[in-house]
Amino acid sequence: MAHLTRTLAVAAALGGFGLLRPAPSLLAQLPASVASPDGRNIVTVALDSGVLRYTVTRRGANVLLPSALGFEFRGAPRLFGGLRAIGARRASHDETWTQPWGEVRRVRDHHNELRVTVEETAAPGRRYVAVFRVFNDGVGFRYELPEQSALRQFEIMEELTEFSMASDGRAWWIPSFQWNRYEYLFRASPLSTIDTVHTPLTLEMPTGLHVVIHEADLFDYAGLNIRGGKEQNRTLRVMLAPMRDSVKVRGATPFVTPWRTIQLADRAADLVPSVIGLNLNPPSKIADPSWVTPMTYNGIWWGMHINTMTWQSGPLHGATTANAKRYIDFAAANKVGGFLVEGWNLGWDGNWIENGDKFSFTQPYPDFDLQDVAAYAKSKGVRMIGHHETGMGIANYERQMDSAFALYRRLGITAVKTGYVGDKTKEGDAHHSQPMVRHFRKVIETAAKYGIAINAHEPIHDTGERRTWPNMISREGARGQEYNAWGGDGGNAPEHETILFFTRMLAGPMDFTPGIFDINITRPTGKPRPLEASRPRTTLAKQLALFVVLYSPIQMAADLPENYEGQPAFQFIRDVAVDWDTTRVLEGRIGDYVVVARKAAAKDEWFIGAITDEEVRTFTAPLSFLTPGKRYVAEIYADGKDAHFLTNPTSVAISKVDVTSASRLTIRLAKGGGQAIRIRPAAGR
Repeated sequence: MAHLTRTLAVAAALGGFGLLRPAPSLLAQLPASVASPDGRNIVTVALDSGVLRYTVTRRGANVLLPSALGFEFRGAPRLFGGLRAIGARRASHDETWTQPWGEVRRVRDHHNELRVTVEETAAPGRRYVAVFRVFNDGVGFRYELPEQSALRQFEIMEELTEFSMASDGRAWWIPSFQWNRYEYLFRASPLSTIDTVHTPLTLEMPTGLHVVIHEADLFDYAGLNIRGGKEQNRTLRVMLAPMRDSVKVRGATPFVTPWRTIQLADRAADLVPSVIGLNLNPPSKIADPSWVTPMTYNGIWWGMHINTMTWQSGPLHGATTANAKRYIDFAAANKVGGFLVEGWNLGWDGNWIENGDKFSFTQPYPDFDLQDVAAYAKSKGVRMIGHHETGMGIANYERQMDSAFALYRRLGITAVKTGYVGDKTKEGDAHHSQPMVRHFRKVIETAAKYGIAINAHEPIHDTGERRTWPNMISREGARGQEYNAWGGDGGNAPEHETILFFTRMLAGPMDFTPGIFDINITRPTGKPRPLEASRPRTTLAKQLALFVVLYSPIQMAADLPENYEGQPAFQFIRDVAVDWDTTRVLEGRIGDYVVVARKAAAKDEWFIGAITDEEVRTFTAPLSFLTPGKRYVAEIYADGKDAHFLTNPTSVAISKVDVTSASRLTIRLAKGGGQAIRIRPAAGR
């Protein structure tokens, strides 16, 4: 049954793009080329001594030199050399589709396609199809293994895909196969020196061209890593996440791989918004996704990280009925749409990271009345967000998944935060191996059946599946705000979020949990945390700006409710949108600064978020995106004159100014600072 289900999915993938218009005749032979609709990007595919290779150029300049394609199997010869071309065909596609939520409302999918079929000249005579789609903003390619007697069932030990870069650029990367998964600070180095790293992998070439390597439509395959190293020179190679027996992928023909994506932009600011991955995923399988609701939310979470509450039972247990109602009351009074509760269910006592098979997803602790809290939230007009931490006890979670989602549905809970702390399953499969990829997809599909949206923490990386399953609303997948609460290495550096914007965020939305106002983090003793301890390296204005800069359709106002009381700056969190019609990057440089403007969905309101690293910066932002002839009010939350992320992080200046489309705003950012701006129509205009 499982193979039949996957066969149907593959058939849909192979034939699901009905607007493709194939050329009337086969191309006679290789090499064959295909260009983007604007002609700037060209992919050429050729056979070189029996090996299929591809190249990429942009405006006539080499981006990728000849790069090999193929597979290494267990118990069978490599599908690599000794090939001949038996067919090649071009097609084109142009449509515009609408997202139910996102960074942009309307997405144009305009590409040209080249399909090249190759076959071994000697026994066993296996064949595959290399499919290339070339967009104005990059390239996507994948393998299709058609049903064939020479290749039925198989075990892939490695995908032999190469990315042979034409020059040595600067890479921003985090290491693969570490215990903390994706939760590391990004490093920058020459691409020729990187080891094995996660994607998205962002490169800046000597010409200023930016290249991002990632994948799209990952649903029954191992997660992608990129292997470099000095011995590789500038040739990057695929390294798939392994199962416990070192096999990477098990499958049977017909079979399709995920898309490998190469996003191209002349400057960093042009990388955002990134839609190439969305366009390489199938359309939505949820007929009416209107129940997936973008919102801000608060919740019992930050207190666990600053040690004022605990997940486990005891005197500091956070998930009590009374505490939950306190958070719900605050959300209802402050236009915060949702409320998250963690630590409500049995299993947190003891070493829960090692005992993930002990969690119950239906039984609460005695001091938490789940039904009462859910009903109270509903009565206050607040959407309750459930929580499922698995501790990588996957079998335990899958046994309870249906009953857990059914319980939430009965209680009117329409969103769940999931968690997967650990680098391997209890059986030894890598965190982003094929079994885990299957599991994550199973969670999304099962949740959709019960009308529940998923916000996954410790996830596999985003590959655009939110187009197919819009209930995959957000995820973590990077080093988030909680690192600013722990002791040790001093928290996230001021540059961290400016790097995330051009790396992790290119994959999709991130639940970073911004909005910390008690930046000095008052300890239970009542004294502020000492400067040398870990705390947010940020100003308060930057915490506000992150609601705009780091996109997520659900954004957490992460601090304790009492830290927002009496704070005028909290008005921005009450007002900020979380769903957008338009996104425009006004300024941006990786690791230095970001200035982005976003138009709220279905409203004539714009929001600007600006952040910097440890340097003071000043920008002039033209407001030409506003409607001409109309008057607006800009509500500005800026760093105070004396603001500094280390010495005076909470200094914030709030002001209002009348603006039009002809106006230009001066944005000054303190060290480690930021600025958040709401632009709304003037009253009566």
